[in-house]
Amino acid sequence: MLCACSGEQFKFEDAPRSPESLATRDFSASGLSSRTGDWESKFEDTQVDEAESTLRDALSLNYEEARALLGRLEYQRGNFDAAFQVFHGIDIRGLTPRMTKAIVERTWQRKPRTKGDIISTQEMSMHSVSLLLEAILLKAKSLDELGRTREAANECKTILDTVESALPNGMPEGIGEDCKLQEMFHKALELLPKLWTKAGCLDESIAAYRRALVRPWNLDPRRLASVQKDLAAILLYGGVETSLPPQLQVWGATTPKNNIEEAILLLFILMRKVASREIDWDPEIMDHLAYALTISGQFEFLAEYVEQALPGVYNRAERWYFLALCYSAAGQNEATLNLLKKVSGCSEAKHKPHLPSFLLGAKLCSQDPKHAHEGINFARKVISSHDQTKHFMGETHKFLGICYGNAARACVLDSERVALQTDSLNSLNQASLIGHKDPELIFSLALENAVQRNLDAAFSNAIMYSDMVAGSSGRGWKLLALVVSAEQRFKDAETIVDLALDEAGRIDQLELLRLKAVLQIAQEQPKQAIETYRILLALIQAQREFQAKKFHSEVSAERNLETQTWQDLANIYTKLGLWSDAEICLDKAKSIEFYSSRSWHKTGISLEAQSLYKEALVSFSVSLSIEPDYVPSIVSTAEVLMKFGKPSLPIARSFLMNALRLEPTNHEAWLNLGLVSKMEGSLQQAADCFQAAYELKLSAPIQSFV
Repeated sequence: MLCACSGEQFKFEDAPRSPESLATRDFSASGLSSRTGDWESKFEDTQVDEAESTLRDALSLNYEEARALLGRLEYQRGNFDAAFQVFHGIDIRGLTPRMTKAIVERTWQRKPRTKGDIISTQEMSMHSVSLLLEAILLKAKSLDELGRTREAANECKTILDTVESALPNGMPEGIGEDCKLQEMFHKALELLPKLWTKAGCLDESIAAYRRALVRPWNLDPRRLASVQKDLAAILLYGGVETSLPPQLQVWGATTPKNNIEEAILLLFILMRKVASREIDWDPEIMDHLAYALTISGQFEFLAEYVEQALPGVYNRAERWYFLALCYSAAGQNEATLNLLKKVSGCSEAKHKPHLPSFLLGAKLCSQDPKHAHEGINFARKVISSHDQTKHFMGETHKFLGICYGNAARACVLDSERVALQTDSLNSLNQASLIGHKDPELIFSLALENAVQRNLDAAFSNAIMYSDMVAGSSGRGWKLLALVVSAEQRFKDAETIVDLALDEAGRIDQLELLRLKAVLQIAQEQPKQAIETYRILLALIQAQREFQAKKFHSEVSAERNLETQTWQDLANIYTKLGLWSDAEICLDKAKSIEFYSSRSWHKTGISLEAQSLYKEALVSFSVSLSIEPDYVPSIVSTAEVLMKFGKPSLPIARSFLMNALRLEPTNHEAWLNLGLVSKMEGSLQQAADCFQAAYELKLSAPIQSFV
């Protein structure tokens, strides 16, 4: 106790639990029981007064200081109820003005008093202030231990109110050199928001955190960073929205407008401190920042901060994988694949294979036919490892099957194409045995069967997929309608589209409307098709006007649909011989997307229908200059060349063979190749081509499956 009065600091954060009360032990001569259970019944106010009197006489303490000291000792013994009873006898409300005055006068002096200084009997010493602040803090902790958290928070708030009223501009330097005022205040700053959080008062908790940060309270960097991190966490996960009060909105237009923005700002500050080594690396900061930037869609910013992480925080494979996830979420798949190639490069050959990176690479490659062979390599690396789980194995075979299918469609050799198509179905079927409840897998299986013209299997898989997603997938309905249309059941396909329109989302609904119009054209119902296209264009225009904020992908999808609609209308008017109307529609399409191979192809079709063959060839050439592998323009070019007689037949055959290399199931290419063979006198070859064209036409969908 003498040490306490001389300014020694006691550590009370980890209060020991003791069955004995210090007061009952030291003052047992007064007839008190030595057990804590008897303390609650026998420790009367008169006995507390007797203990206080003894302390005051021995140590020259006043009434409040004696109670503060006795309460501290009770708290250290783990007797929280007894400590609270002792602290409760201190009239904090009455002492607050004197405490405030003492703090103010201490900051004016700028130096501690010497022993020779004369202290007024009415003036409270800084040591007394510190002792009383500690008493309030311990009273709050005792209440918290007793389950009275809200009362504890109000008591703790008293400390902040007292010190802030005396120090409105923050804590001056050097005030904590000769007393515990600053230490008690710092502990109260950290404790108050935690108490409010524990009490379920998140608004008060956030206000308390902000209160700790808006003034310079001399918190050391580690404690200040802890407060900032805790505030960011409660802003992100607390589930309450609290805007900054007007007095804190000092940045004008750049002031955080919501919890997420405020949390991101705090986490940016913390990451800068980590980068400058002002504080140690804390993985929780990166976890919070990753979550905050993810839900706000700022994946590129997240990648920048991952790159700023000091060497040794992540190993190379983990860093590359983390960055790959960021760039993939930002839609930069090329950058993502470059990073994933590093993980599978020779520099990592001696390390344990990083399976998540390989699986992510296989997934991304399965979404882009250009990277089909790279996807096959990624998937094979996962399969060759013996560490993968059953789930990993199922996903890997799924992506491998999709990549095999994409690679088959880009093959030049028929033998290689057939082998890859077989491998595709084998991998997808193997994946279905492992993860048969995966809707994405069933859809991929349906699509691959449809592309290979296994229409019965495709229909069954499409029905199964639709059942698994409860009919909520627009692409599922579309695939089912295309499979039915490949069976030349156009009316049934239109009925499926009508059913799907009631369940589909906004973009899917627009695509289904276009499919309905195409089906009406196939049924030779041009008037109904034109009306459907009119409704489609009206919907696109309405959504453009009333929904200003859209994702880039949605805007691009709507532009493509509008362009395709005008192209389809031009095709209808061309067949009806309405050349001027067809030209107007094509001009509309080109005004949206001038460099569209399909628009120039439709222009060539219109010119060819008017017997303007040279002009048609020019349009087809423009189309192929935009997209050299655009099969419809290749076939149409061959058709026009055939009209120029025998000298042009070898060139026409070359075009048609190239078209069949790109799209072996194109019945129009087979038909024209048969005509070329017939004109050249190869009747048996012509018959084979006509037979292939006939069979393929019987299973051709109204639109391409992929």
